[in-house]
Amino acid sequence: MTTTAITQSAVPDITGDDRAARLTEAGSAWAERIEADRSNAHLTYRVDGAGAGSVATTVRAGKHSFIVDEPAALAGDDAGTSPVEYALGALAGCQVVVYRLYAQQLGIPFDDIVVRAEADLDAARLFGADESVRAGFSEVRLAIELSGPESDERYDELREAVDAHCPVLDIFQNPTPVTTTVTRA
Repeated sequence: MTTTAITQSAVPDITGDDRAARLTEAGSAWAERIEADRSNAHLTYRVDGAGAGSVATTVRAGKHSFIVDEPAALAGDDAGTSPVEYALGALAGCQVVVYRLYAQQLGIPFDDIVVRAEADLDAARLFGADESVRAGFSEVRLAIELSGPESDERYDELREAVDAHCPVLDIFQNPTPVTTTVTRA
């Protein structure tokens, strides 16, 4: 049996003022880098995954690692979150980042944010029972809950800015070219 040590990092508490300062500093630094050389905005991300257990994957992303698995009903050991749940988690996490970033840039404060990402998937394609349905999500629903002093109109303005600039939302909404190669070890 393969085991992988998974370390969860604790998220530090931060004050609203500290968050605002960090967001402003990061935004300014990126603006300067991009203005100096447009190619500074081009980033490449990489993760490496290796099969483990029944259908699990151990994933390494920079200095972080985690397990992706399926519940027993999908042949897994339920040792980690499922791939589609991680996709929804990436969307929720990106929404939080971009809401905070654009709230700071637009001067639209909020106190707390909670994001619920929910999606429908028809497993008939996965199991080869119906090739006419998508293998992936047929619909994704985002519910953003903000608490704070602004009007609904201002929070709608913020939502529009986030919708236009969230990288993971863009991945969900638009086709992205994917190149796959298979090699023998």
